[in-house]
Amino acid sequence: MFCIISNSIISNYPFLLFANLQYMLASLNASARNIGKREWGNGGPSGAGSLIQNPERTEFFRNEGGSWNMPYGKFFLEWYSDMLLLHGERICREAETIFRGTEVHISAKLAAIHWHYVTQSHPSEVTAGYYNTFKRDGYLPILRMFSKYGFSMCCSCFEMQDIVMKKINPDCSPEGFLRQLLLDARLCDISLEGQNFSTDLDDDGFTQVLKMSKYYSDGIERRPFSFNFVRMDKNMFEPRNWDRFTRFVRRMSDGNMFRARLNSVGKLRLKTTVAAEVGLLYQLYQYS
Repeated sequence: MFCIISNSIISNYPFLLFANLQYMLASLNASARNIGKREWGNGGPSGAGSLIQNPERTEFFRNEGGSWNMPYGKFFLEWYSDMLLLHGERICREAETIFRGTEVHISAKLAAIHWHYVTQSHPSEVTAGYYNTFKRDGYLPILRMFSKYGFSMCCSCFEMQDIVMKKINPDCSPEGFLRQLLLDARLCDISLEGQNFSTDLDDDGFTQVLKMSKYYSDGIERRPFSFNFVRMDKNMFEPRNWDRFTRFVRRMSDGNMFRARLNSVGKLRLKTTVAAEVGLLYQLYQYS
């Protein structure tokens, strides 16, 4: 589940990736030596299982007595997440330098990984480099990095509801994940861009977007919030679906969640409702 498991796994990777993994092994080894635990620097954790295994049945991720919560596990997960932060720092620094002095606004997207959010070890998150567990907030360091460089943050799954998703996976919690992320965004005072994941939003889905948007923006005077409605297709413009969308835009606008602004397309001035503007822009895009 981690990118470093053992030397036998590493030997199967292409040369370029192998060189990168060799660098990571050297970094891990140096970190282990720095704390006097040379034996911890020889590779990734054992007993972490595979992508198709239940984390609760693995030695590393199980809730009771799992290695993730032992000294070695904490050392490895901190090093692993630090590697992601170092990479993010380099990317943010370069992007900020490139666009400095322009009017370009930079947004960084953070993956919505909620599949094991109600477990103690949060295996889906920590294997992605987000050292977020039931006792440790792994997103604050990332959001502080975004804030340092003036980035806003984008995150999806605003329409997802626990009551629906738990029927598929009892260990997931998109709402719990998103609430944590939204609170961290408020703490770091960074602008937020919400996003949907599904293509077929019903009334409950749109209501959920409104609910989670308010969770972030209530009480913030600047209201630095926008919502990216993605995966729009021709089904969106069927009468029933279009009515839902227009009601959603109206509710978001009436609640001062955002003020949609579309100026013009070429010489065409748009003076219709916000939702109609969106539809017209989509059609112009389709036939341009």
